[in-house]
Amino acid sequence: MKKLIVIIVIITAPMFSGAQSIFDKYEDMSEVASVIVNQKMFSMIASIDIDMDDPEAQEYMNMVKKITGLKVFTTGDESISSDMKATVDKYLRSSQLEELMRIKDGEQTVKFYVKEGKDENHVKELLMFVSGLKELTKEQNIEINGKKREIETVLLSLTGDIDLRQVSKITNQMDIPGGEQLKKAGDKNKN
Repeated sequence: MKKLIVIIVIITAPMFSGAQSIFDKYEDMSEVASVIVNQKMFSMIASIDIDMDDPEAQEYMNMVKKITGLKVFTTGDESISSDMKATVDKYLRSSQLEELMRIKDGEQTVKFYVKEGKDENHVKELLMFVSGLKELTKEQNIEINGKKREIETVLLSLTGDIDLRQVSKITNQMDIPGGEQLKKAGDKNKN
């Protein structure tokens, strides 16, 4: 019986850990800038003393308490961008994510995918993939690991109990790349 339990655990472990680790390979690449915020940090943010009379601040804190993780990876390297796209495509085939919306403007493409949550306004996971940004960022002074870079691709993964109507507030507060596109996705879902 113990052997059977061990075999079941070994077989199912990749299903539960794959979603958390499939994008982690980008964290240590020198041509990739990353922001990783874990549940503990969101818990610390939520425990900050705020003015409870401010309904917007209270709403923000309630939302932050429900987030379990945020990962953002950006790169200007075309081969890494291609690998990110392939990894996202692979992840989409093996996950329960469905497309929420996509935006194409010239060379720039923004795609949003979600995993269904408790109702139509809540999701368990939000994945945003932005590509074709090189022309847009060419003239900006963006530094990745101390070097001036152009950004080609942004990959964002947000997990927890996420209210799409409120998610843009977090990205705007944290100045996360793609915050404006997240606001558009949230506004689209309000209708």
